[in-house]
Amino acid sequence: MSIVHVIGAGVAGLAAALSLAEAGRQVVLHESGPAAGGRCRSYFDRGLGVRLDNGNHLLLSGNHAVMAYLTQVGARHSLTGPGEAMFPFMDLGTGERWTVSPSAGRIPWWVLDRKARVPGTRLGQYIALLRLLRVRDDASVAAVLSRAGPLYTRLLEPLAVAALNTRPDRALARLLGRVVLETLARGGAACVPSFPRIGLSESFVDPAVEWLRARGATLRLASRVTGLHTAPDHTGHDRLARIDTAHGPEALAAGDAVVLATPAHVAADLMPGLVVPDQFEAIANVHFRLESDRQTLGRAGFVGLVGGTAEWVFQKPGIISVTVSAANDLIDLSSDELAARIWPEVRAVATLSGPMPAMRVVKERRATFAATAEQDRRRPATRTALANLVLAGDWTATGLPATIEGAIRSGRTAAAHLLAV
Repeated sequence: MSIVHVIGAGVAGLAAALSLAEAGRQVVLHESGPAAGGRCRSYFDRGLGVRLDNGNHLLLSGNHAVMAYLTQVGARHSLTGPGEAMFPFMDLGTGERWTVSPSAGRIPWWVLDRKARVPGTRLGQYIALLRLLRVRDDASVAAVLSRAGPLYTRLLEPLAVAALNTRPDRALARLLGRVVLETLARGGAACVPSFPRIGLSESFVDPAVEWLRARGATLRLASRVTGLHTAPDHTGHDRLARIDTAHGPEALAAGDAVVLATPAHVAADLMPGLVVPDQFEAIANVHFRLESDRQTLGRAGFVGLVGGTAEWVFQKPGIISVTVSAANDLIDLSSDELAARIWPEVRAVATLSGPMPAMRVVKERRATFAATAEQDRRRPATRTALANLVLAGDWTATGLPATIEGAIRSGRTAAAHLLAV
């Protein structure tokens, strides 16, 4: 039986492997790290004594690839959330709180309800969302949307930064438009938020690895692929003929194939001449230890913040976690400086008292590619010039920003190309 080597066991690689194994293909996963998951992973922090995610991810019911992935591996139940479309916010400057509550159907009745929409906004201002859906050029989010008024500062800007991990004056509007098209434009039924109850690994990684192993897939951890080598086939066309791993070279038989699902810069190193995104945006996460499991953020379990450094605050067992996206300007602060800046904001939104507790700062300097027009043009297609080599990753040309949804779709697309040959 022919073998498909999947290089990189992040979410994109796992998604490709799931599709291939489900179709009966023999799969070998190569992962350079000690565990699968890539940037989507959890670990036990001995200092805090709790399980931590390397970053917080808010999922929406309209993320159909995510939901299908979790259903396939039997982990849909691992998510938690309010069970309805609701997004609580707090303005740190004024102390005002509100909840955006999109109505279930496609007709946006919620914009007529002052209790469901952003405070201080008028119905006509929501036309801005329609402008996002019509963008086809390289305009930035800030150029398409009016930056004046509460709708922008209290909803559209936080949405853009969270989805694109790039500041609105540089972020590509049509990528945000695609997100809106698949979620908010479809009504509240596609906007029900959720996040892993325990951790990213428990939802996305461990169940997928177990599913794959049960179907005969091989996972090679600490197995870095160091080289890809081509050779002409019987028709004279180049094909991938050998991969070099930490355990030695591995020849590819005639029917074998490879899914390259590494981070973009690693793929470029393995494939000289491959054009990939080369500018990145950071994400900073700060996890504060809580001695009580009393829910302090309300029924949703998270709150969006406006007017401060922190952007999204999540509560999980034993911790309260903060995410700061597009954090290139903050990434060089020391952990103590960053935590000291954020803790007063957490204390305000969660109505906590006392000194700052034990904390852990997790920084991802190259969390995602910068969602700019220039970088979007550098995103390669799934297919390559080699018939037995395809690409997967949120940095490929998925039409979406760098999200878990985009990563999973890229893996599924890569597998579909190989299965169609």
